[in-house]
Amino acid sequence: MTNILDFLNQVLFTFGSDHVTVAELAGFLTGAACVYLTVKAHIANFPVGLANSAFFLILFFSAGLYADSALQIVYLVLGAVGWWQWAYGGAGRTRLVVTQASSTELVVLVGVVAAATIPLTILLTSAHDIAPFWDALTAALSLAAQWLLNTKKVQTWYFWIAADAIYVPLYFAKDLWLTGIVYSIFLGLCVAGLRSWRAAYQGDTVVLGSVTPVPA
Repeated sequence: MTNILDFLNQVLFTFGSDHVTVAELAGFLTGAACVYLTVKAHIANFPVGLANSAFFLILFFSAGLYADSALQIVYLVLGAVGWWQWAYGGAGRTRLVVTQASSTELVVLVGVVAAATIPLTILLTSAHDIAPFWDALTAALSLAAQWLLNTKKVQTWYFWIAADAIYVPLYFAKDLWLTGIVYSIFLGLCVAGLRSWRAAYQGDTVVLGSVTPVPA
């Protein structure tokens, strides 16, 4: 499996230098599009996100970020589930609207992040991951964020912001410059997403997707 992914990234996906590959470039483009569509609460963020996960799966595995690589497989599954939830998870199998997560749900998610980070750090250390603690923490934060995204909760953005704030220096340290830049952009878009979804939840005149206003 390792040889196959290395071959794809280093041979098929080489893009003009040793540091930027087509996998990373495609991850940059699909990732930026995915976050932008999510900020707009457009359901098309899910198919674009599935493509993004496929590219990053190859890139991260080749870079030695094993938790991030495995996380992409989980994202592929959760992305497919989230796509269905946004389309049919509302009342009467209608589209979901933006809501707030309960205090209990948030406390549970924070506890899960903390609990999952410790054993995952130990596992990644034994697997010679290059940044086991930070890789484990960002993986746990991202899964919690994806859970809240799938259920269209405003608080998804807090978890994404926390994860991206760690991802940016981590990728720069690994010489994944393009990925570090795109995650810096993601961080700014996450702040915009938080403001947009808050306004949507509060019943302001915010247009989601193309023409559908958010119900109050």
